Amino acid sequence: MSQPAGRSVTRTRLPETAAVGVGKGPRWRTSPLYYVGVAAIVLYCLAPFYWMVVSALRRPSDQFSNSLVPAPPSLDNLKAAFSPGNGFGRALLNSVIVAGTTTLLTLILGVSVAYALARLNFRGKGLILSIIIAMSMFPGIAVVVPLLQLFTEIEWINTYQAMIVPSMSFALPLAIWLLTAFFRQMPFELEEAAQIDGCTPAQAFRKVIMPLAAPGVFTTAILVFIAAWNEFIIAVSVVNKNEMKTANVIVSQFTGQYRFDQPFGTQMAAGVVVTIPLVIAVLLFQRRIVEGLTAGGVK
Repeated sequence: MSQPAGRSVTRTRLPETAAVGVGKGPRWRTSPLYYVGVAAIVLYCLAPFYWMVVSALRRPSDQFSNSLVPAPPSLDNLKAAFSPGNGFGRALLNSVIVAGTTTLLTLILGVSVAYALARLNFRGKGLILSIIIAMSMFPGIAVVVPLLQLFTEIEWINTYQAMIVPSMSFALPLAIWLLTAFFRQMPFELEEAAQIDGCTPAQAFRKVIMPLAAPGVFTTAILVFIAAWNEFIIAVSVVNKNEMKTANVIVSQFTGQYRFDQPFGTQMAAGVVVTIPLVIAVLLFQRRIVEGLTAGGVK
C-alpha cells in the first residue's frame, strides 16, 4: 500500500513543478521598469536619426527651427543634395564600389586565413592572432601620412584601390577574428566524415564547411560592409577629385548657395540617404545576423 501512495505523491508533485515555469519568462520581464528601460534605450538610439530626418524635411528657411515635426514638410533639401553641381549621385556609386569590393576581397582572404588558424596546428598561431588584433587598434589618422606618401610615389592618388586597400587593412582583423571563433566551434568530425566519404580536404571545405558557415560569413559581410561604407578619414585624404570621392566625403564638403553659408538641411538630407541603406539592411537581415553571431555551437 505504501508504493501506490508514493506514486500518488509523485503524480501530484510533477504537475505542480512543471507548472511553475511553463509559459513564463523571467520575473524581471514582467516589471514595468523593464519596458520603461527598453523604451528609453530605443528612444536614445533613434533620437539622432529622427532629428536628422526632421531637419532634412524642413524648408531651407526653417533649417534652424526647433520644432519636432516639420511644418510644412518639404523636399527642397533632398533635391538640392542631388543637384548636378554637388556630385552626390556619383559619390553614392563610388561608395558602393569601394564598400562592395572591400567586402568581397575581405571575405575571400578572411575565410581562408580564419579557417587555417582555426583548423591547423602550428607554432606561433596565438602570436599571429595577437598581431592581427593589434593591427585593428591603430587609429586611421595615424597611418594617413605614410599612406599618402606611399600612394603618391606609386601614383595611386585619386584611384579606387587607394581607398579599398586601406579599408581592407582595418576590415580584415575584424573578419578574421569573427570567422576564426566561428570555425573553432564547428566540430572536426565534419571534415573527417566528408573525407571518409571520398572528399578531398578542399572539397570538404567547399561542400560541407562553407554551407554550414554561411550564417557566420553573412554576418561578417554585413559588419565589414558597414565599416567600409562609413569610412571617411582615408577617403578624404587620398582623393581630391570630385568624381572619385565617396558619399561621406561629398556630404562633408557641401557648400551653400553663396559658397560660404553652411547647408545644414542639404547635409541632413544626404545623411539620411546614406544611412537608410544600412538601416534597411540591418532590419531585413537582423535574424541572419543574430544567427551568425550565435551559430557554430555544438548542441
